[in-house]
Amino acid sequence: MIIVVIIGVVAAIALPSYQSSVRKGRRSDAFAAAVGVQQMQERFRANNTSYATTLAAINQPATSSGGYYGLTLSGVSGTDYTLTLAAVTGSSQAGDTGCTSMTLTVANGSPAYAPAACWSR
Repeated sequence: MIIVVIIGVVAAIALPSYQSSVRKGRRSDAFAAAVGVQQMQERFRANNTSYATTLAAINQPATSSGGYYGLTLSGVSGTDYTLTLAAVTGSSQAGDTGCTSMTLTVANGSPAYAPAACWSR
């Protein structure tokens, strides 16, 4: 019985830490999607007078490749756009406290990632 209690205590401590590590690792799915959109937007902008206003215009699906984040474009102009990456409801990333919504804002060709802690590796 003591062994069962010890295993239960160890599991109660280790499981949340493990889940947190998995969520942090899956943020790379958001980073890869953001970098991909950024590259496609720059390619689109090189041939047009502004950035693409929709993801479909640059052949980008509305979800990241791993399916953990939904992508939306907003504030699109000739020099700026914002890409929002939101954790998909029901996925494990929906429990990623503080990082369920991340943004890439490009202003005059310069990218800014927010919240910064979510983008660090």
